[in-house]
Amino acid sequence: MLKDAIFKRVMSVGGISVIIAVSAIFFYLASVVVPLFMPPGVTAEASFAAPGVTSQRTAALTSEEQREIGVRVGAQGAIDFFSFDTGAVLAQDQVPLPAGATFTSFDQGERSTYTVGYGLSDGRVILAKLGFAATFPDGKRLITPSISYPLGNEPLAADPRGQAIQQLSVQQSDAGSTIVVLTQDGRLLVSAVNVTTNLMTGETKSQLQQSEIANAPNDIRQMVIESKQRELYVLHGDRSLSRFDISDKSQARLLETINLLPDGQRVTAMTMLSGGFSIIVGTDKGQLMQWFLVRQPSNEFKLVHIREFPAMPTAITALAPEFHRKGFIAGDEQGTLGSYYATSERQLFTRKLSDKALIALAVPPRGNGYLAQDAAGKIYSAQVDNHYPEVSFHSLWQKVWYESYERPDYVWQSSASNSDFEPKFSLSPLTYGTIKAATYAMLVAVPLAILGAIFTGYFMTPKMRTTVKPTIEIMAALPTVVLGFLAGLWLAPLVENNLAGVLLSLVLLPMCVLLAAYAWHLLPESLRGLVPEGWEAALLMPVIALSVWLIFQLGHPIEASFFGGDMPNWLSNQLGIKYEQRNSLVVGIAMGFAVTPTIFSIAEDAIFSVPKHLTSGSLALGATPWQTMMGVVLLTASPGIFSAVMIGLGRAVGETMIVLMATGNTAVMDFSLFSGFRTLSANIGVEMPEAGVGETHYRLLFLAALVLFAFTFVVNTTAEILRQRLREKYQTV
Repeated sequence: MLKDAIFKRVMSVGGISVIIAVSAIFFYLASVVVPLFMPPGVTAEASFAAPGVTSQRTAALTSEEQREIGVRVGAQGAIDFFSFDTGAVLAQDQVPLPAGATFTSFDQGERSTYTVGYGLSDGRVILAKLGFAATFPDGKRLITPSISYPLGNEPLAADPRGQAIQQLSVQQSDAGSTIVVLTQDGRLLVSAVNVTTNLMTGETKSQLQQSEIANAPNDIRQMVIESKQRELYVLHGDRSLSRFDISDKSQARLLETINLLPDGQRVTAMTMLSGGFSIIVGTDKGQLMQWFLVRQPSNEFKLVHIREFPAMPTAITALAPEFHRKGFIAGDEQGTLGSYYATSERQLFTRKLSDKALIALAVPPRGNGYLAQDAAGKIYSAQVDNHYPEVSFHSLWQKVWYESYERPDYVWQSSASNSDFEPKFSLSPLTYGTIKAATYAMLVAVPLAILGAIFTGYFMTPKMRTTVKPTIEIMAALPTVVLGFLAGLWLAPLVENNLAGVLLSLVLLPMCVLLAAYAWHLLPESLRGLVPEGWEAALLMPVIALSVWLIFQLGHPIEASFFGGDMPNWLSNQLGIKYEQRNSLVVGIAMGFAVTPTIFSIAEDAIFSVPKHLTSGSLALGATPWQTMMGVVLLTASPGIFSAVMIGLGRAVGETMIVLMATGNTAVMDFSLFSGFRTLSANIGVEMPEAGVGETHYRLLFLAALVLFAFTFVVNTTAEILRQRLREKYQTV
C-alpha cells in the first residue's frame, strides 16, 4: 500500500509537471508572438512653432537616423536644423543664390539620399545634400549637420534658354543625378549628370546629357523620377498620369497615359514609396490608393491599381514615404495624420493634430516617429513604436499583390540583397507544405503499418513475432538526418531514373502480392503444409523484392516507348507538370519509412493485447479467423490503432530533417506529387539562425512554431476525445 501511495503521487506530480511544461511552452511562444499584433504606440508628442526663418514657406521636413535632429527646408533656400522633440534651433544654413536669380521651384529626391533641389528663375538648378556626421567626444554621441553640393557649388543650367523653372523633379545617387524641369514656356527638359569612376585610380568623371521631351502634357502639376532614374511620372490635369521612359536621357519616350480616378475627382497629393516601384495617390475625397507596374501577357508593363487604404476624413494635402519600408503617412485638410503600410494594407494609427491643413510631413529613417507642419506654421513631432507594420492577418494568410508580381500570390521570402526588398511573410505556403508532407507520409505509412500490425499481432507465429517486432521498433530509432541524407542523395536520383517503374509499383506491386497469394492457395496441401502456420509472410519477402526488380525493368522500355526515354522531361514539356528531383514522392517514401515503425508498434500492441477469451469465443461460435479479426479484434483494438495513427501524424507534422534534405525546400503551394515544398518546422530550422532577435522575421518564426503547437494540440485533443469514445463503445468487462 505504501508503494502504491508513493507511485500514485509520483505519477500525479509527473503528469502535472508535463501539463505545466507544455503550458509554459505555449505561453513563452505566445509572449514572443503577441507584440506582432499590438497597435503602434505614439509617445513623446510635442508641438512648437516652426523654427528658423519663419518668413519662408516650409518646402520639406526630414530627420536624421537617430531621431534627434529635425530639418526644415525653406522654399527660399533656408535650412534649419532643430531638436526633434523641442523645436530648439541647433544650426542654420542657406543654399547660396546666384546674383539676379530667385528660387522658383523645389523638389525632394529619394528620402534616403537626403537630396533636395531648387529651380531658379534663370533656368538653372541647385542640388543640395544634407549630411549628419556622428562623433563620440567624451563617450557621448554628437551629431553635426552639414550641407554639400553633389553637382558642385555652381548651379546646373537645366534650360539653355534661361527660362524660369516652374516645376522640378530630382534624383541623385553615386552613379549620377537626373533632373527634370518644366520651364515657364511649357517645355519639359531632362538633364542627366553621369558619374564614372576609374577602378584603378579612383578618379571620377562627370558627363552632362540634356534633351527635351516632345509633346509634353498640358497643365503639369507634379513630376516624380523613380529612384533608379529610369522612368518619369508626370501628373497633369485633375487625374491623369503619364509615364515616360528616360533610361536613354537623350530620347525620352512616352509609355502610357492613364486616368487615376473617375470623372469628377481630383488627385491632391502623390508620392513614391521606398524602392521606386509604387506610387501612392491621395484624392480630394480622402482616398488613398497604390499603383505599380505589372507585366502584361504582351510582355509590356502597365500601371495597375493594386489596392486602396482606409480613407482619411477629408482631402489629402500631404504624403511622405518611409525611408526603407513600404510605409507612408498622410495628412488631410482638417489636420488629421494617418499612418499606413502598403503590403499589409493596414492603417496603423490616426492622430488629430490640428484644425488646419497639414502641408509638410516626414518620417525618420527608422520609421520611429513623425514630423508634421500645419498651415498655421505649427510643427508636431512624436515618437512612434512601430516595429511590425508588415504583419496583418491579410499578409500572413491571404494572397498579397507584391511589387513586380503579375498577380496576387502566397509568398514566403524573408530576405533579399538590398533595401528595396518588400518583405513577404505569408505562412500559407509553409502551412500548406506541412500538411502536404504529412499527407503523403501518412498515405505511405498507414496502410503498411496497420496491415503489418494486424498480421504480426494476430496471424504471425509467436517465434517469428519476437524477431519482426523488435526489428521494426529498432527502425524507429534511426536518426532522421540519416534518412534525409539517404533520401536526398540516393533515393531522389533513383526515383528520377526509374520514375515509370516507381509509379507502376504503386499499382502492380499489390497485384503481384495477390497473385503470389493466389498461387500459394493453388499449391497442393502437402506442399503448403511444409511451411508452419504463421510463417507464410517470410515467403513474401523474396516475392516483393523480385516484383520490384521486374517492375523497374519493365519501366524502362515503357518510358522509352511512350515518354521519349525521359519521363520527368516529358511531364514538364507535354503536360506542363514541373518535375523536381527532390519532390513530394521522395519525401512521402522517406517520411513514410520513418513514421511506419511508430504506428506499427503502437497498433500491434493494441491488437496483440485484445483478450484471448474474446477471440476464442468468436472462433468457438463458428467465426473464421478473418471474421474474428474484422468483427472482434479490430473493434476492440480501435482506440489503440487510432492513437497510433494520431501519434504518427504528429510525428509527420513535426518532422524537420527529412523534409529539409529531401525537398527543394521552396515555399510553393502546389499539391503535385512531383514538386517540392517547405514546411513550418524546416523553415524554422533553416532561418532561425539568421533571424535578428526581436525583429519581425524572428517573431514570425515563433508564430510558425505556435501554429505547429496549436495544430498538434487540436489534433491530439480531438484524437483523445475520439479514442475515449471508441474505448467506451468497445470496452470489455
